[in-house]
Amino acid sequence: MSGSALKIHEQLMRRIHAHGVETYPHECCGALLGRDGEDSREVLDLLPLANRRDDSPRNRFEVTPDDVRLAEKTAGEKRIELIGWYHSHPDAPARPSEYDRDHAWPWYSYIIVSVQKGEPRDTTSWRLHDDRAGYDPEGIEITAKSAGI
Repeated sequence: MSGSALKIHEQLMRRIHAHGVETYPHECCGALLGRDGEDSREVLDLLPLANRRDDSPRNRFEVTPDDVRLAEKTAGEKRIELIGWYHSHPDAPARPSEYDRDHAWPWYSYIIVSVQKGEPRDTTSWRLHDDRAGYDPEGIEITAKSAGI
């Protein structure tokens, strides 16, 4: 996975940041829809989702099996794939927590945006190891032009 990159159009990244600001001080979440290539992945669309976590939405997010099915269905209708997930960390760093690791799946890309005092800051992407022991950072390449869907 070394050298892998996640390509995303600047407009889609702005939408992720806006979702994080909109839900602040709670975590936002959503699906990354796109294409998986040999050397890179490209995010072509987003599916914003409601954070289903009602006991601690400030520092946790949850998607339901129905959310996953909706993301897969939406991707299929667009003839692309569900390639990952995004969420925000309100007033916390843009790196995966132990909770994130416990609830993540290998293969997917995980974008995390740090929202500090209501403003988007650092944005990172991660890929969980197959053995689930930890993450590898995934480079993010912001593009001005999307290949389209």
